[in-house]
Parts: sequence; structure tokens; C-alpha cells
Amino acid sequence: MTPAMTVTVLSVVIALAAGMLAWLAIEVGSGTLKRYKSSFTERAQFRVREFFLFIDPRQLFMLNVGAMLAGALLTWLVTGSVLLALVAVAALTFAPRLLYARMRVRRMRNFELQLPDALMMLAGGMRAGAGFGSALAQLVQEAPAPLGQEFSLMLREQRIGVTLEQSLNNLAHRMPTQTTILVVSAMRIAAETGGGLAEALERTAGTIRSRLQMEGKIRALTAQGKLQAWVVGLLPVLLALVLAKLEPAAMDLLWHSRIGWATLAVLFVLEAMGVYVIRKIIAIDV
Repeated sequence: MTPAMTVTVLSVVIALAAGMLAWLAIEVGSGTLKRYKSSFTERAQFRVREFFLFIDPRQLFMLNVGAMLAGALLTWLVTGSVLLALVAVAALTFAPRLLYARMRVRRMRNFELQLPDALMMLAGGMRAGAGFGSALAQLVQEAPAPLGQEFSLMLREQRIGVTLEQSLNNLAHRMPTQTTILVVSAMRIAAETGGGLAEALERTAGTIRSRLQMEGKIRALTAQGKLQAWVVGLLPVLLALVLAKLEPAAMDLLWHSRIGWATLAVLFVLEAMGVYVIRKIIAIDV
């Protein structure tokens, strides 16, 4: 076999191998994307229903994929590092879960803040002679979200034959907070023992108000610690970006070498541990 034929055969073999690798990458990537799309839309469908939103989960999936591609491209253009672009893709992959958790915490917090006034309104309606269902219907018409949405669902459950105890359990399951559990327990005890439900609601509202006031004082006192956690977490990142602009030649070793990647990994772990410790110190449970 002549050298020219050998080169030709090797070129064909390399081309076939490259084609097979490309086909395998496409198959694996498409399968992974399908599985990710299926799990994402399933979780998103449940979550948007929990927030009483009417959004197509497929639109949210396309928005997430677009954000991942845009974030990876922007990171690559700014840093010139493929590794950091992949890190950005991974971070944006978990971003919807973090956003959902943040929105859920905020929703439960708003629900807790609205509970005392809602309980006083229920107690006032029952003292005026209305039944629990009528007072609850009046509350649903006047209460803002999210409390109005949750109590509206509770009212609809009772109208289709669900018992009061079961609807209260469903409410506690949707809003798993200590305040909701306290309200559900008080209403259940008053219903079982035959006591005055209006009086129980008024006492529960007073207890919740005192607890929320104490939590507000604690949050005000720990605000400085939270700010320190943000400063500790963001200062090294901002410093690295500034040095990358001022001294790009010196910072290239950090972005484009294994030693630099290992250093970034250690710094990330230490930063996360520092922020975690600070947040644990200032997290005071009432």
C-alpha cells in the first residue's frame, strides 16, 4: 500500500470515527434533553398549580433553556473559559429550583402575616351570627392572595363534601408552617370539644401576632449579620472580576490552568462554608 493510500484510509477511518462520535453525542444529548424536559415540565406543572398560576410548563422549559444558553455564552465572552461556561450552565440548571424555593418561602411568609387579621374576621363573622361556612365565604371575597386563594380552595373542598378536619389537614399540608399548624390544631380542638370556635380563633390570632412581632424584632437585630454574609460571599467574586480586567495576564493562570481551577474550587467551597456558618448563627427559631 502506497503512502498516499495509507493517508486516504486513515482519513476515512478518522472521518468515520468522528461521525460516529458526533452521532453518539447527539443521541446521548437528545436523550438527556428529553429526560430533563420531562422532569422539568412535570415539576413545573405541580409548582405553578401550587402558586395558582396558569402558565404552560413547556414555555417555562424553553425559557430555562434560553437562559442556560445565554448565560453560558455571556460567561464565555466575559472570561474566555469553557469551564466557567459549563459551571454557568449547571448553575442555571438548578436556578428554577432555587427560585421556586424562594417564592414558596415568601408565599408562606405572606400567608402567616395575613392570618391574624383573617382569624379575627372569621371570629367577628361568627360572633355576628353567621356560620363558619358563611364567614369563610365572606373572608375569601375580601382577603388578598395568598390567604384568599388557600381559603377559597378550602371552601370549595367543603362544598364538594370534604369534612372540615380533612380540609384543615389539606391546608396544613399546602402551608406547612408552625403558624398554620397552630391554627389547624385550635380549630380542630374547638370543633371536637364543642367549645366556642370564635373565642379559639381570637386567642389564636393574639398568639400569632405576638409570635410575628418577636420574629420581626429578631430579623431586625440579625439584619447586620445577613449583610455581612452577602459581603463575605460577593467580595471575592467582585475582586476576581476587577483583577481580571486590570491584570488579565496574571489572572489567565487562574482561569485556564488546572491549578487555577483547583484554586477556584477550594475558594468556592470555603466561601460556601463561610456563608453557611454565618446564616446558621443568625438563624434563630422562635
